[in-house]
Amino acid sequence: MTRQAQAPIIGHAKSNKKALNGTVAVKVDEIDRSTDFRRWRLLDERGRQTWHYLETDDEIERWPQSVADKHFLGLPLNLPDLPTAKTTLASATNALSFLSKLQLPPGNWACEYGGPMFLLPGLVITWYVTETPIPAPFATEITRYLFARQNPKDGGWGLHIEGESTVFGTAMNYVVMRLLGVSEEDKRMVKARGTLHGMGGAVNGPHWAKFWLSVLGVMGWDAVNPVPPELWLLPDWAPIAPWRWWIHMRQVFLPMSYIYSKKFSYPLTPLTRQLREELYIQTYPSIQFRSHRNTISPRDNYHPKTALLSTINWALVNVWNPYLRMDALRKRAEKWAFDLIEREDENTDFANLGPVNGPMNTLACYIHDGPDSYSVKRHRERLHDFLWMKDEGMLMNGTNGVQTWDTSFVVQAVIEAGLAEDPKWRSMLTKALEFLDDQQIRENVREQDICYRQRRKGAWAFSTREQGYTVSDCTSEALKAVILLQRTPGFPTLVSDERIKDAIDTLLTMQNASGGFASYEPTRGSEYMEHLNAAEVFGRIMIEYDYPECTTAVVTALSLFTQHYPAYRAEKIAK
Repeated sequence: MTRQAQAPIIGHAKSNKKALNGTVAVKVDEIDRSTDFRRWRLLDERGRQTWHYLETDDEIERWPQSVADKHFLGLPLNLPDLPTAKTTLASATNALSFLSKLQLPPGNWACEYGGPMFLLPGLVITWYVTETPIPAPFATEITRYLFARQNPKDGGWGLHIEGESTVFGTAMNYVVMRLLGVSEEDKRMVKARGTLHGMGGAVNGPHWAKFWLSVLGVMGWDAVNPVPPELWLLPDWAPIAPWRWWIHMRQVFLPMSYIYSKKFSYPLTPLTRQLREELYIQTYPSIQFRSHRNTISPRDNYHPKTALLSTINWALVNVWNPYLRMDALRKRAEKWAFDLIEREDENTDFANLGPVNGPMNTLACYIHDGPDSYSVKRHRERLHDFLWMKDEGMLMNGTNGVQTWDTSFVVQAVIEAGLAEDPKWRSMLTKALEFLDDQQIRENVREQDICYRQRRKGAWAFSTREQGYTVSDCTSEALKAVILLQRTPGFPTLVSDERIKDAIDTLLTMQNASGGFASYEPTRGSEYMEHLNAAEVFGRIMIEYDYPECTTAVVTALSLFTQHYPAYRAEKIAK
């Protein structure tokens, strides 16, 4: 059955009443529904990738579906058969013939970058509490994807697509289904609810689950262990100052601390009132949420809280918050935290580091700036950058794409195969070079020391220049692709020597004292910081670590560079 209308939806399942923004909810019944795949299009604007659903036949005629669109959606490609390969080189040529059909207009390649099952819940809850209209085709395909990834044995969901059912995955994705209109009476939902109750209900979820459920208004904030924004006021020399944390950890903690301090909860609706009864094994009014700060299912407790962290949390809850936390200090901490949120938004044009802090930053701006502010409107637009459509439905990618990363490796693969000088591939490779030229980051962020950012001038990000975070291996692989291709006869020199040296200068700032390289920035703190890891479902996330892959990428890039620029910073590179 096909649903083609792209009417926005919000809020109340099993209701035909208009929501606060004047839209109408769409109920999803037990009939498996999908949209018309012939109407989906991937738009790539200088690497920014967003999916669109065309409502009219006129739109379809004016915007034909590309081979890449069909490939991602699992539709027939109707391409001619390639000759049977009898040699390794012929096989590589066949592969390249197909891959060339998937190149997008700016010169890059795209792909699914999914797997985690905890991303969509943050997005959908943010949409709901900020009263953001959700296009009906998006709602349909998100629910279809989650049903496709439901554990066939027990009906739950895990931390990732291959994981066993957990409270985190099951509670959060159950909530997503309900917010998007799936009935609690759907047999698949009944099965999921049974599994959730068998694990003790949502009170046994980890910290991140309790945070989002409190935001939605279906759990009390007393169940959430402290996330104090006052930590951002610590002096930089403090061993546990947040600037020393791994970039993903600190950029999630930043908006989370602001929202926690505000204790934002969406006003009750008929749906969230009902969810309060569905998520627990006892009645909502009888739950003492304060006693559940540390309750967690064994399936979720991958990294148990240390005794040190539990002691700190106890002191914050029982001493700091009620007796010592002055209102002036709270306001100062919130103000500085939001200033850092604004800097993150400015430095990424609201694309943000990733799909966890993106929705959180959106909500923080909604709280601070209001629903009609530019920041909220721009966030709503940029959140679509993380969504990906495939044959199973719509998921949320782990980043806003893999554009620079994949393009760099395609170029290197063609060169390694000895096919770069074949005129057949010159246009494709030239477009790829043009894309890498366009995506090199040309400047550092404004006041980078204040917002604790690594030097990035001359670097490449994993996805796009707008996202703007340098990664050591991404810069290295893009640099190798550029040098190799520009040294191949028949290709233009688009990236100047000066800009290539900028990339080298940035890479040389990223080496650790050990000699190895981490990902986004050098290691800034001690591994003892892991004693303060509050996430519970992840380990080794508090600081940057050396990685063999990143180190190899940088070393090979430096080696290639010295072959062509032997005099530039030779002593530093040799070390």
